[in-house]
Amino acid sequence: MSVVRCKTSSNGELPHDAVGAFHRDGVLIVDGFKSRAECERLRERANALVEEHGPRAAGTIFSTKAPQHLDSRYFMRSATGIGVFFEEEAFDADGKLAYPLPLAVNKLGHAMHDLDPVFSAFSKGPALQAVSASLGVAQPRVMQSMYIFKQPNIGGEVVCHQDSTYLYTEPMSVTGYWFAIDDAHRGNGCLGGIPHEHRKGLKKLFRSKADGTLATDELNAAIEWDMSALEWLEVPAGTLIVFNGCFPHLSEANRSAQARHAYTLHAVDGACAYPADNWLQRPAEFPARGFV
Repeated sequence: MSVVRCKTSSNGELPHDAVGAFHRDGVLIVDGFKSRAECERLRERANALVEEHGPRAAGTIFSTKAPQHLDSRYFMRSATGIGVFFEEEAFDADGKLAYPLPLAVNKLGHAMHDLDPVFSAFSKGPALQAVSASLGVAQPRVMQSMYIFKQPNIGGEVVCHQDSTYLYTEPMSVTGYWFAIDDAHRGNGCLGGIPHEHRKGLKKLFRSKADGTLATDELNAAIEWDMSALEWLEVPAGTLIVFNGCFPHLSEANRSAQARHAYTLHAVDGACAYPADNWLQRPAEFPARGFV
């Protein structure tokens, strides 16, 4: 694997050469960032939130293949709440859940890091602040959180995409913080990514239109990612993968009997402009905050 792996220093900062690798490759693996005990506490809380919020989710499906949400109002409200989104294959031919609720959910999103104390504790602190500072982010603002379940047998494929498609700034400053809650490997749908390709720029942009609808616009159809350079990022639980918002990444469907839970934060630099047509907006009374 050519993607660089490192550990933080005693003061929480990233090694200088690792920072250089992040800017070169668009991705960096930080080993042992969280303990397995911390991961288990987050898993338990995620499952509890599913039981609490799932019955009100009205069958809303999340998919990167067709990002038109069945209930766009529910999706938009999740920007400042805790939404439950289901796997495409969780429903039978009659539209009823074919799996128990805890095994039918694709993800939770998008404000658990600010609304739930367990998620907040996991999502903030001096360690993450030190990583952000190492990467040169002047004013980190955590805009959204997503807990991904990647369910056994029905965990959906995530097609190759860039996170800045769905959340962007001018200039672009989105950074993804992806935490492995389970051991992630090829068998259960680990991340795959293409180092260096972030430097080609942003290919598509998902935005809110003036009429209230959501749509994905093609920004640069000429961009083609070198899929032959794809690397599989197999990592144990507790690992942090940090990536540039333009880093192309994906994951295969999970057809195994083992779940692949993961948790993702997306932060922007508050010194950058945050356009009003981003789908995710925070009202003045609920501002995005940093890691501390």
